[in-house]
Amino acid sequence: MKKRVGILTSGGDCPGLNATIRGVAKALYARMGDNVEIVGILNGYHGLINGEYREMCEDDFRGILTLGGTILGTKRTPFKLMRVVEDDKIDKVAAMKKTYKDAKLDCLLCLGGNGTHKTANLLSQEGLNIIGLPKTIDNDIYGTDVTFGFHTAVDIATEVIDRIHTTAGSHSRVMCIEIMGNKAGWLTLYSGIAGGADIILLPEQPYDIDRVCEAVERRAKRGSNFSIIAVAEGAMNVDEARLKRKEWAARRAEAGYTTATNRIAAAVQKKTGMETRVCIPGHMQRGGSPSAYDRVLATQFGSYAAKLVEIEQYGVTVALVNNHVISNRLEDIAGKTRNIPEGCELLTVAKRMGISLG
Repeated sequence: MKKRVGILTSGGDCPGLNATIRGVAKALYARMGDNVEIVGILNGYHGLINGEYREMCEDDFRGILTLGGTILGTKRTPFKLMRVVEDDKIDKVAAMKKTYKDAKLDCLLCLGGNGTHKTANLLSQEGLNIIGLPKTIDNDIYGTDVTFGFHTAVDIATEVIDRIHTTAGSHSRVMCIEIMGNKAGWLTLYSGIAGGADIILLPEQPYDIDRVCEAVERRAKRGSNFSIIAVAEGAMNVDEARLKRKEWAARRAEAGYTTATNRIAAAVQKKTGMETRVCIPGHMQRGGSPSAYDRVLATQFGSYAAKLVEIEQYGVTVALVNNHVISNRLEDIAGKTRNIPEGCELLTVAKRMGISLG
């Protein structure tokens, strides 16, 4: 009897999604041959809610290993709204279960980040056969050492920092580079170290703007005519860390700064007298072809997910722990964020190298 396997990609795109889809499909066809059918759910959970899907064939998965983005499309469908009936009067959970049944799926593979995994766990608890695959450039999914898309984003962010060095030195400027990462600073920490940033500001470690300025001035006294500050988009100062999100967001809006990076740049220029500029590479960090590392990791994850389908092990998500691909129970990881721990070795490395952490 043929097994029908659904695949969806949800949340933000990142390099490696197509490589993972390909890894799943090729491994399924290799292991099960004609006894498997693959159904692509279009535009993430939005497509699952609205019955948007299509049957796929082997040709659909050829030539996509190096392709960025996702051939299935993706949309953000917030987990907090999944059980909320909005103006369209759609019961989202019931609608997703109906599409699963209408498409005659035996299981559904959900590729995505934290929000995706929370909804995947919800569907698992509703009785559907679900397997998660951890995607995010933030590398913040609990239970796995790395997510696909992260290393490619590190490469891109590092190149940005590399290129900023020459213009910063030429113009004797302080350059504040905003790196993606709202709750976790893994991307900023890795790319900051790899790119030779002088100061790294992370969401996990609230900064003191006076200490940041002191670090800039120390470099100037030692003869450096520029400084590079790598700022995670979720960085906040010590005062904001004591406030609720709505409170510090209101303060920033009142001051006229939409991001922490712009405010940091303005304060550094005012306090040090050094000309300061902001660089925001933004969505470039999520785009383009996956690195060789991410292609291998995506293939590892995809092929392992195919094995889980074959042995009918559901309610789990794939992970890499100590260089071994394993699976974690969805209920154990959903809703948890993998932040940089206080004793992280890379924080120690940064301090040894004289990098200021704010």
